[in-house]
Amino acid sequence: MEEDFEFEFSEDPKFSVERYEEMIRNEDQLFFDSRAFESIIQYYISHNDPIKALQVVEYAINQHPFAAVFLLKQCQLYMATSEPDKAFRALEKAEILEPSDPDIYLLRGNIYESQDRHHEALDNYQKACALAENTDEILLQIALVYQNLNDYESAIVNLKAALEQNMENQDALYELAFCYDVTNRQDECIDFYKQYIDNDPYSYPAWYNLGNAYHKLGLYEKAVDAYDYSILIKEDFSSAYYNKGNSLIHLEKHEEAIEVFKQSLNYEQPNADTLCSLGECYEKLEQMEEARSYYKKAVKINPDLGDAWYGIGVTLDAEGRIFESLHYFKKARDSDESFPDYWFGIADANYKLGNLEASEQAYQKVVELDPLDPDAWLDFSSVLYELNELERATETILEGIKNNPDAAELYYRMVAYILATGKFNEALETLETALKIDPTKHEILFEYLPQLQSNKVIIEIINKYLI
Repeated sequence: MEEDFEFEFSEDPKFSVERYEEMIRNEDQLFFDSRAFESIIQYYISHNDPIKALQVVEYAINQHPFAAVFLLKQCQLYMATSEPDKAFRALEKAEILEPSDPDIYLLRGNIYESQDRHHEALDNYQKACALAENTDEILLQIALVYQNLNDYESAIVNLKAALEQNMENQDALYELAFCYDVTNRQDECIDFYKQYIDNDPYSYPAWYNLGNAYHKLGLYEKAVDAYDYSILIKEDFSSAYYNKGNSLIHLEKHEEAIEVFKQSLNYEQPNADTLCSLGECYEKLEQMEEARSYYKKAVKINPDLGDAWYGIGVTLDAEGRIFESLHYFKKARDSDESFPDYWFGIADANYKLGNLEASEQAYQKVVELDPLDPDAWLDFSSVLYELNELERATETILEGIKNNPDAAELYYRMVAYILATGKFNEALETLETALKIDPTKHEILFEYLPQLQSNKVIIEIINKYLI
């Protein structure tokens, strides 16, 4: 009689699914072998229906009570439906049936990790690693836990072990690059990827990560070469084109960068970052209208991309359309109020429009966000000086010097402000300090106070340091 109700596994999951759904509709009790149940469960998972998949699992457990595989499926589905306690109970039952199954400990580790119980996750991943034949994915999981614990050294050890197990584990390659980056060990990163490439010269992710390491060290020519190898191996690797373009920008090869960015668009949908980079290249080539067109395309895709709004403002400013540029600098600022360049654009535009008080407020924000920018302190003090607030202008430059003690240009400006108060001897002392730091920048003083070029005492002091 059992043969009349048993349906053997079919390669087409719809066959089993139709039989199962017919059983539910008719309220029958049909028998399915374990492979058919697995097929039905997978069908509902692939159709994003974990509730129905769980119902099938219940039937499977009732008909195959000693098959741990269905308890593992049940655990995964409870995890998907955010029911960790039920997931743990399913694993406890599975462990009684198959205590040597590494998936039990891997799944338990996943649950613990989702709850930020990192050390308990590690314990279970290590148990899984001791039981599994192929361990590279488990070692990757262990490395990710160590990353969450900010123990990047242990993460690197496990990622290297994962790659020794499986050189084609791309996730491990990328995570290793991330760990080297976070720990600022780019030289070691380069050595590792060179050695890796010696063993597997056709690994496009390895060449790509090598290029990234060179880029971060400012070795842009070598970065371009590495990206080229990555592209040669995988012609449609859009990320390699994009990063190569960025390296070319740093080399000021903007025309070449444009070609590379356009090539990347052959292998991916137009995205805001690539279009914004194209805009930057055309901007550097002083093709402002073309640059603006790409910046506008970028913000159409991503209205929150501040760099593109800012780029539009820069192109308008370059064309003398200051009032219009201010509007776009503000839109950039609204996308990210913590980015000093956006406030700088607002401050400069307001200054050019004669809105000195608005410019002052914006410069105040710039130096709060980036106190290590000497130009911001210089411009901020200039606005205060024009507002006839010499004391505040002087205090601002002093604050700038406090944050940038080696910025000679700030001392030269300080000389001008001290001279404005009539303290000639104090001004000469400050001038000597500026000259000791960088005598070649003394022209800054004359740009601000050209009449000093005829002052014999000041010229004699400057000449003393230029010899």
